[in-house]
Amino acid sequence: MSEAVIECRGVTRRYDDGASVVEVLRGVDLALAAGETLAITGASGSGKSTLLHVLGGLDTPDSGSVLLCGRDLAHASERERARLRNTWLGFVYQFHHLLPEFSALENVAMPLLIARRAAADAAREARAMLERIGLAARLEHRPAELSGGERQRVAIARALVTRPRVLLADEPTGNLDARNATAACDLLLELCAAQQAAVVVVTHDERIAARMQRRLRLEDGRLGPLGATPT
Repeated sequence: MSEAVIECRGVTRRYDDGASVVEVLRGVDLALAAGETLAITGASGSGKSTLLHVLGGLDTPDSGSVLLCGRDLAHASERERARLRNTWLGFVYQFHHLLPEFSALENVAMPLLIARRAAADAAREARAMLERIGLAARLEHRPAELSGGERQRVAIARALVTRPRVLLADEPTGNLDARNATAACDLLLELCAAQQAAVVVVTHDERIAARMQRRLRLEDGRLGPLGATPT
């Protein structure tokens, strides 16, 4: 494998609910190279979203390390984690989380503005991204004026406009019908391939999972190949 752009080593995560301690992740190891795509499946409550949050620096492991482009997210300060997320990560969720008071163009430009890009540059790049995904006629529309499929396409464009090294997607098609789910997956994979971004997708949709280069299952806090019993 080429050098990993994202990697976790021996990651554990547990939660104390007051009555007991629940071990959600038990020594998870994972590595992805640039351009590699991975689907993580598993039962509801198995810890898939927790793993994605740890990979994205939104949660910290109790032990182990998370390396993003060689930088250790797990032991970085909150300020440094935020900087690394904004520089090298993109996120897509089941719900689009677009800002309702802003247009599609403004929503896509937002990550560039947060990264202190000039407003004119941010608008130009956001416009180019929206034109590329077929929404040139919807630039000034607010989320409420877009269809569900269009809103998710805008969310994907927003996640990728900064050209991240890694895209983390949590049930990105879970709120879409079959046709729009396929279209959203097509778009996500096309844009990530063009940018050579690694992709980690958490999904219950077998059709989406089957399109990734690798598939792993999270069970009993451990990550392993489909059909294998974690040890």
